[in-house]
This record gives sequence, structure tokens and C-alpha cells, in this order.
Amino acid sequence: QVQLVESGGGLVQAGGSLRLSCAASGSIVGINVMGWYRQAPGKQREWVASITSVGITNYADSVKGRFTISRDNAKNTVYLQMNSLKPEDTAVYYCNCNARSYGTSWLPYWGQGTQVTVSS
Repeated sequence: QVQLVESGGGLVQAGGSLRLSCAASGSIVGINVMGWYRQAPGKQREWVASITSVGITNYADSVKGRFTISRDNAKNTVYLQMNSLKPEDTAVYYCNCNARSYGTSWLPYWGQGTQVTVSS
């Protein structure tokens, strides 16, 4: 099994920055895509950004140019640097990865979520 633990959320004023981290642990054989999703109150969970094992990144249009996703493969950790934050970025942010652990095939895993609140 693979466990994901996020950190770095909090309260920030509009225009500010936050950096989220997500560390994967467990009996990991490999991790390919890692990403971030978010869910605002009353809305469906939406994809924010993703990064492959070789560093290819993709972003939702709503965050392109403001957020940067990166990863440290040696630490099985993915980061999300969020700049120029807007009140509409307020949501619970979830880490996601597609990973393989001993005795299993490739499966999706989710973190528990971390709250990001942007005040106007």
C-alpha cells in the first residue's frame, strides 16, 4: 500500500503564496504520474496540475502561469508552488499519484487533503 500525506496549506491574503508538499510512503515499487486536485465547497473535485516521472508538467487553465508543480523522485514527494493566489483558489487540495506497491498493480492513491483559504 501507498500512503500520501500533504502539508503546507493555510490562510493567505489574495496575491500571496503558499507551497504544498505531498510525500508518498509505503512499500513503493514505482510512481508514475503525481498530481494535485482541489475541491471547493459545493463544487466537484477538479484537476489542478500533474507531473510525470520524467518531469513533464500539465496545468489547468485556471492556474497556468501562477502555480508550479515539481517533484523529487528520490523522496517520492510532489510540490505545488502557488503564487498570485486568488479567493477562487480557496479549496481543499488533494494529492494524487498512480503507484505500484509490492504485490499490487498500478493503482491511484489519494491524500487526506489540506485546506487552502485565500482571503480578499
